[in-house]
Amino acid sequence: MRIVAQRVKKAKVTVDEEIVGRIGTGILALVGFGVGDGTDLPETKAWNSLLSKLLDLRIFPDDDSKLNLSLRDVRGGLLLVSQFTLYADCRKGRRPSFTGAAPPDVASLLFDRFVDDARAAYPAGVVEQGVFAAAMDVELVNWGPVTITLDGADFA
Repeated sequence: MRIVAQRVKKAKVTVDEEIVGRIGTGILALVGFGVGDGTDLPETKAWNSLLSKLLDLRIFPDDDSKLNLSLRDVRGGLLLVSQFTLYADCRKGRRPSFTGAAPPDVASLLFDRFVDDARAAYPAGVVEQGVFAAAMDVELVNWGPVTITLDGADFA
């Protein structure tokens, strides 16, 4: 599992010209699953660590402009977007290979579960999502910019 978290002033996801998810200040998180991630992933330390890290990462400024506040502290929104291309392999040729990404049926289950778990872990916050496997337009105003990558392998 991999996540690219971007601190945003605002973000939205559109599918077929309809807004399906929108947040103000918060985090836009691109979430991808690898071929080695099985349906048991939600029961692992890595899963819980990544979710906690995403919600509690101190990437928002306090009154002294120091990055001391988390998403929970600022009561920001969380926009989750499935992103299999986080597992692109670009080592050979010019066309990326996506054989490292989880099969769509597994990735869909994992993404839905991650959204559910994020909502459960952050009940006071806004948690929005994109549409799995849809052609999405993702718009954001990256604040900083601050972009953090998280890899489940680092938390196993």
